[in-house]
Amino acid sequence: MLPAGQHAGAAPSFAKGADISWVPGMEAQGYKWKDKNGVQRDIIDILKNDYQINSVRIRVFVNPSNDYGNGYMNKDRAAALAQRAKNAGMSVMLTLHYSDSWADPGQQTKPAAWKNYTFQQLMDAVWNHTRDVMTAMQSKGVTPDWVQIGNETSNGMLWEDGKASTNMKNYAWLVNTGHNAVKSMSTGTKTIVHLAGGDDNALYVWNIGGLINNGANFDMIAMSLYPSASGWNTAVTNTVNNAKDLINRYGKEIIISEIGMDNNQAAAGKSFVAAMKNQIRNLPNGKGKGVFYWEPQATPGYNGGYGKGAWQSNMMPTVVMEGFID
Repeated sequence: MLPAGQHAGAAPSFAKGADISWVPGMEAQGYKWKDKNGVQRDIIDILKNDYQINSVRIRVFVNPSNDYGNGYMNKDRAAALAQRAKNAGMSVMLTLHYSDSWADPGQQTKPAAWKNYTFQQLMDAVWNHTRDVMTAMQSKGVTPDWVQIGNETSNGMLWEDGKASTNMKNYAWLVNTGHNAVKSMSTGTKTIVHLAGGDDNALYVWNIGGLINNGANFDMIAMSLYPSASGWNTAVTNTVNNAKDLINRYGKEIIISEIGMDNNQAAAGKSFVAAMKNQIRNLPNGKGKGVFYWEPQATPGYNGGYGKGAWQSNMMPTVVMEGFID
């Protein structure tokens, strides 16, 4: 199964996390981060030692372009980044976008190389790609503690074949294939199904319930939440209530794998992060397993306009990530 010493399952009891997938591309573009005192340091060091971040989330595209913002993260760059994080003592969540670029609720485009595959060939491709990425990680001494089978698969993945609204069974079989591929490499790694809109209970009951009813196996449910500065209290309450309902229905662990708030609302963002951390950590039966901020190292307007990072244009942080500090 696993080479000696490569065991998952050393995950923290509660993950305080950051998606850092843009870091290699930003570094290639010459970005250098500073801490709150203006001292230039490695971004992973700052996240860990200043903000108590103990876990990172890293995405992998299938055959990405070299575009720093919308591609770049192939299995080898992802594995090198995972090794850096592991060397810093952090746990790793691998997010598999089964696409050549972004997979999210609005687009789940098959990789170009898989475009004309039959459904059986698609399942084989998911199996082989998942194992291929795990192998690349393990070659760097990293076995992820968590692997997302897809990203924000609110309406399934690998459209049209795996679109949940038209073929829930196909979606379930693709999730199952990814789950089985991960477990074939590391029985201790937790598999995750991740949907957007963590405050939308109806979406989760339809999607997660549909997967389970169609025989899909997976370990955890992940959520995204990107509220406004004025509406975050309600959004957190609804997300926590959704999580409690899902725990009651399905008994699965919950992790918040993406949160963010407008960069120019940093004080509200810090309060939002702290509230989400504290409430997810206190979910019933210890089922709340962590919270990840999405791309905190992004500066305002990075990649054509992303505005929910936690660093400023002077390369010093806002106060947002202080919400993780206990």
